[in-house]
This record gives sequence, structure tokens and C-alpha cells, in this order.
Amino acid sequence: MSGHRVALGSAVLTTAAVTLALHGLVLRPRMLTWGATSDEVSRVYPGDDLIPEADSSSTMATTLPAPPEQVWPWLVQMGGDRGGWYSWDRLDHMGEPSADVIVPEWQSLEEGQRLNAAPDGQSWFAVALQEPGRTLVLRANLELPSGHSFDARSTPLPRAYMDGIWGFHLQPAPGDTTRLVVRTRGLSRPRPFTRPFDLLFGEPAHFIMQTRQFHNLRTRLSPAP
Repeated sequence: MSGHRVALGSAVLTTAAVTLALHGLVLRPRMLTWGATSDEVSRVYPGDDLIPEADSSSTMATTLPAPPEQVWPWLVQMGGDRGGWYSWDRLDHMGEPSADVIVPEWQSLEEGQRLNAAPDGQSWFAVALQEPGRTLVLRANLELPSGHSFDARSTPLPRAYMDGIWGFHLQPAPGDTTRLVVRTRGLSRPRPFTRPFDLLFGEPAHFIMQTRQFHNLRTRLSPAP
């Protein structure tokens, strides 16, 4: 009987090791660079220098069926208290549908402006950098584990926190289309606590939400039949 338990335990450990190796060597690299070319992954983008010592990063990309000047209005009106995030609304917009039209009153942004990420206003993205029609970089400073935002310029750093950017970079592409590259960079502490969270939840969640946003932006920008 003990021999069976040893064999079962060995099989479980082997399966776990193979699964982790498969995720680390094959699935995770593809997830973090989904849709992006090697040149797009290696390129330096505006806003990267905001977190020079990032311990996590991703570069994902898609081609949208409209020129940058038509894509920009959809990006600039993002926000939980504005047009939503065009992703899984049940998860990041309290079930309220993201905007499916351009709303004039949401067509202005200022650097430093807060865009609510949660309805209670306790977590937000701040506009860190923008170049209309080309670049929009949002930044979030979150206390952990509450997930509440804090202003890093005026508040001492919490014992556990995450500092991250979410950057949207637009480039004209052939056929009046747009290459949209989304770069994330993050720094979190204490790393022994945040590293497993990134691997098991943060990175997969970003992949799921970002690919959905790509899909919904393409749908909104596609010509009417």
C-alpha cells in the first residue's frame, strides 16, 4: 500500500513539474507577448522610464480596422466613470456596458487626471502621459492587499504595494489601419508575496481582459455591413 502511495505522489510531483515547465517555457511567454512582433516587444515606448526597475512586463498588440485618428477617441474616453474599458464589463465595469459610441464630453484628458477603476472611487488610474493620436499611458499605485489607490507623491509607500503602467501606443499601418501596442510594466513589493500573485492571477487576468478589449475595439471600429 505504501508503494502505491509513493508511486502516486511521484506521479503528482512529475505532473506538477511538467505543467510548471510548460507554463514557464511555452504558455507564459506567448501570453505576455500575444499578437506582438519581436520588434514591438523589444522596442522602448514612451512611459517605460516611469518604472525603470520593473519586475514584470508585457507587450501585446493587435491591428485595428481604422486609422489612429479614429482609434484615439475610443481610448481617450476610457474609465470606470466614463466610457468603461471595452473588456469584460461584468468584471471591470459592474456589469454596465462600455460605451459603443463616441461621447463628446469624454473627449478631453489632462495629465494627472484620475480615471476611476472601481465604482467606490477607492482605486483609479492616473493619466501619466498622453500624446493625442499616438500615446496614452495610465498609471496605478495600489496598496496591497486592499487594492486601494494611493498618491505616491504625497504618501509614504505602504509595506505592500504595486506600481504599474498601462500604455497604449498607436502606429499607422497599411490600408488605413492602426497597429495598437499595449505595454505594461510593474514594480511590486514585497516580491516574495507579489511574485506568486503575478504568476497565478495578475498575468492571466491581464491576458483575459486585454484580449477582450482588443476584440471589442475591433468590433466598434469595424465598418458597418
